[in-house]
Amino acid sequence: MVSFFLSIVALLLGYFIYSKIVDKAFGADENIPTPAIRMEDGVDFVPMPAWKIFLIQFLNIAGLGPIFGAIAGALWGPVAFLWIVLGSVFAGGVHDYFSGMLSVRHDGASIPEVVGKYLGSGFKNFMRGFSVIVLILVGVVFITGPAKLLAGLTPQQLDTTFWVYVIFAYYILATMLPIDKLIGKIYPVFGACLLIMALGVTGGILFGGYHIPEITLANLHPSKLPIWPLMFVTIACGAISGFHSTQSPLMARCITSEKQGRSIFYGAMIAEGVVALIWAAAAMAFFGSTGELGAQMSANGGQGWVVSIISNTLLGKIGGALAILGVIACPVTSGDTAFRSARLTIADFLNFKQGSIRNRLILTVPLFIIGFILTKIDFNIIWRYFAWSNQTLAMIVLWAAAMYLAIKKQFHWIATVPATFMTAVSITYILVAPEGFQLATSISYPVGIAAAAGALMIFLFAVKKKTQSVEIDHQVKV
Repeated sequence: MVSFFLSIVALLLGYFIYSKIVDKAFGADENIPTPAIRMEDGVDFVPMPAWKIFLIQFLNIAGLGPIFGAIAGALWGPVAFLWIVLGSVFAGGVHDYFSGMLSVRHDGASIPEVVGKYLGSGFKNFMRGFSVIVLILVGVVFITGPAKLLAGLTPQQLDTTFWVYVIFAYYILATMLPIDKLIGKIYPVFGACLLIMALGVTGGILFGGYHIPEITLANLHPSKLPIWPLMFVTIACGAISGFHSTQSPLMARCITSEKQGRSIFYGAMIAEGVVALIWAAAAMAFFGSTGELGAQMSANGGQGWVVSIISNTLLGKIGGALAILGVIACPVTSGDTAFRSARLTIADFLNFKQGSIRNRLILTVPLFIIGFILTKIDFNIIWRYFAWSNQTLAMIVLWAAAMYLAIKKQFHWIATVPATFMTAVSITYILVAPEGFQLATSISYPVGIAAAAGALMIFLFAVKKKTQSVEIDHQVKV
């Protein structure tokens, strides 16, 4: 239990200390007018209070990841605590901060446009298609999961298919309406509920006589699946998630001062890390061992059942129902902003103004048709491909952040190190994973590490070339 409390403290220290280093390296300037001030349009560019933006950002990025992903990650044992803490502080927080603040600096641009400015047009074009695919996968994943949970809470005639239709209807409204009319009103409430629910689960574990195991590097997975790289992909949203970079520009269009970025973008990631840590600890403590956790998940349908049984046992019927509704709200409120982000990403690419409802419908309808078709595919297959795509997206965004810092002659290693690490994770995973090339670890591990080292060398060469070009341009102007 000591490890759990130390992990919470480490996350908080990460925010109060390391986020200031990141903020200083970026060079946040409250005197620069933000896109919300300069480009207000009443639809996507809408100034809002910082506290409200934080709760919206927190709920946008939370989804199923810090709960379902953390529970699945708990199968490896308390080594998961280390990844959640180190990932959130040194990778996820950096990733989320730069994806938001670089968007602020570039007129609220979506993440493919931001990446293109620092990694070139090739990466920009790749990211345009890749990020939209990831966003649609997110939307689909975050329809199916909550629909199944809702079906378990309601009469039999209100089955999963019924709730898929209901959630789709809500998605259409949330994607189409101005951001302050629906999202801006209900998200802060749901965000606060998610935090309260996590605190309730913590209290139930601590005062219910459960034992949270101490940190060990041992692999306690019942099936002995390797920690590297599987755990680093399984626990994504609670440590680092590329999906977050698609959400940050939504709030980048609403903040009124660059000085708000640290608490909103980095702070929301740390809050999500706390939620992931709580659910990982609860899953380990409640079932007593990773073997029993795995057996119960297999026998009862996965993480959704784990959330239900823990919530109802620790918080009672009413508290449990409220907790489950909070868990349902997380993915639903991330899924709708995933489709909204997809709409804006396509609009930025086409330079297609989104002020009129007609223009929004032109882009929204095809996205929802594709999303609905994908709900017919097995959820587990969609989730596996999303997991890899998600971490690959995070890798690319971190490289863009590193290039920004290098060009500005700041300490780029705060982004370069996690970018290199995530490159190794992403490449190794797709080589070894069942949905990938299914290669032996004896091949996948060295190839993944070599690829990461190669990416670092290419980056350092590109930095040298780009900085020399900037110096030559400066000398010519002088």
